[in-house]
Amino acid sequence: MAVMALKCPEIEVAVVDISEAKIHAWNNVKLPIYEPGLDDVVKQCRGKNLFFSTDVEKHVFESDIVFLSVNTPTKTQGLGAGKAADLTYWESAARMIADVSKSSKIVVEKSTVLVRTAEAIEKILTHNSKGIEFQILSNPEFLAEGTAIKDLYNLDRVLIGGRDTPAGKKAIAANAFLAQRISSVNALSVLCEATWADVKQVAHAVGTDTRIGPKFLNASVGFGGSCFQKDILNLFYICECNGLPEAANYWKQVIKVNDYQKVRFANRVVSSMFNTVSGKKIAILGFAFKKDTGDTRETPAIDVCNRLVADQAKLSIYDPQVLEEQIKRDLSMARFDWDDLVHLQQIKAEGISEQVSVVSDAYETTKDAHGLCVLTEWDEFTSLDLKKIFDNMQKPAFVFDGRNVVDAVKLREIGFIVYSIGKPLYSWPKDRP
Repeated sequence: MAVMALKCPEIEVAVVDISEAKIHAWNNVKLPIYEPGLDDVVKQCRGKNLFFSTDVEKHVFESDIVFLSVNTPTKTQGLGAGKAADLTYWESAARMIADVSKSSKIVVEKSTVLVRTAEAIEKILTHNSKGIEFQILSNPEFLAEGTAIKDLYNLDRVLIGGRDTPAGKKAIAANAFLAQRISSVNALSVLCEATWADVKQVAHAVGTDTRIGPKFLNASVGFGGSCFQKDILNLFYICECNGLPEAANYWKQVIKVNDYQKVRFANRVVSSMFNTVSGKKIAILGFAFKKDTGDTRETPAIDVCNRLVADQAKLSIYDPQVLEEQIKRDLSMARFDWDDLVHLQQIKAEGISEQVSVVSDAYETTKDAHGLCVLTEWDEFTSLDLKKIFDNMQKPAFVFDGRNVVDAVKLREIGFIVYSIGKPLYSWPKDRP
């Protein structure tokens, strides 16, 4: 919406939410979300043709086009729990639009929702229209966090679905295929480690095939973010409900491989450090699900950290864009809590303060640590003084690279014991056991 306001100065854009805290944050000097380039765009437009307000009904009443972007969490109870999207907020918003509208409007579905949701919106609005004409469109976005502004300036594709084109289906399928690629290369990473191959070389060879391409073939500790897992679960649920168990199980396996990668990484940390991390300090570099964003939704770091805490490790965490409050709250949540707006407000970080500390400096994080885990590929982690870190760590000093961003050869020369996803644990061939 900020980029739309920048590129269309003649159009007034109002971003509304019932949460006063959220709107206050967007009207503040420091924005609540970190995204490269966003701060400059908002500052150029805010107060001119871009406004943030809690007066939802007023702005809906005055608008010609309404983008429906409410939360669609995964259900935690009832029919489809753990798989289906909860459309409570979405239905409430649609009914509100019908109630307050006095003129014809275009309603654009933006939320991540099930196939044929646009048709359901149409039913709610037309049956409560009081003679008002509503045109329902579906406009899924394909932005990637960390490059969202750049993506908007150089659009990959734009989908606008009318009544006969359920573009929501295309949105779900696209994310599912991207997630499947990540799980596929992660499954290969397991084989590479067992056979002393390098997953980066394998991925490069596969990516040179023009039918496949090189994108989304980077092995890692696992994928995260707000959409991948939720979209795959939706797709799994749709297949299941339509009596397609084989297709449903295929997509479910994409999730299982991703979960396995996180468990495998945490287990590697424990097993490599003489099968115990009890009382040991483990430094965590990066908590966001990927670089250039402060988003921690479904970040692999949550699972890895919680497993290490369960093994009585003491964690010291540093991320340049994620606040201490957010990290500790994430580690206190149950699965899907992050997507439940009502429940999220009630969650408090309790019971982990003694084992988890959050610091604002990478070197402080690693001081006196027995092991170091890289869980986000922030650029600054590639330029750290590795010798300084090694000198200040306990010996033997372990590095577990969950993003394949460190120079393993250089680290081993310094004296580190290095584990990288999809690569041999030791230098080949002289150090092979």
